Amino acid sequence: MLAIPILRPLLHQRLAVVRRQQPDVTGAALLLPLLRDLADGLLSVAAARLWLRRAELGRRVSVKGRPRYRNAGRLILGDRVRILSDVEQTKLFVGRGAVLRLGAGCRINGAHLSASHLIDIGDNVRIGPYSVLLDDDYHQAGSYETAGKSGAIRIGNNVWIATRVTILRGVHIGEGASVATGAVVTKDVPPYTLVAGVPAKVIRHLRHE
Repeated sequence: MLAIPILRPLLHQRLAVVRRQQPDVTGAALLLPLLRDLADGLLSVAAARLWLRRAELGRRVSVKGRPRYRNAGRLILGDRVRILSDVEQTKLFVGRGAVLRLGAGCRINGAHLSASHLIDIGDNVRIGPYSVLLDDDYHQAGSYETAGKSGAIRIGNNVWIATRVTILRGVHIGEGASVATGAVVTKDVPPYTLVAGVPAKVIRHLRHE
């Protein structure tokens, strides 16, 4: 196929998917979806380098759409992080001396993350459109400098955060937890629980295997 070792397993994997989905397609027609995927992937990885300057990027970090971005501290993105702006523009703001870290495999689509102290997000976390994470009380109008008390937000691995969720300063969300649409999270969330409401409360314990 292509003589680029790092791409070979990805292309073989994608080829197997295309063959399962379209068993009657052969020859050049079979290669077209692969080439489209390859082009899209290369463009999204290049976009990460373009839009997320001064960030510390892991392998295969990708950006789709144009995020709004300001970094006066440290933005750390693990391997295979995806920043999407399909529904709403993703906004990433890191204040002076602050840290915003996203672990491997995280996917953010149209959310607003603003760190004035520390937002630390584990691996394989999903954050939906219009969700907001703020690690301080508020920001001055027209500015993203902190104007209130701050407290670190920490989110464990494999957490799912739905749309229009607000997570406030000092909150810790345990591994495997889920936050329902429209929830306002003001207190810690235990691992493997589903929380909902304003303020968010545990409504179900999730099975952990």
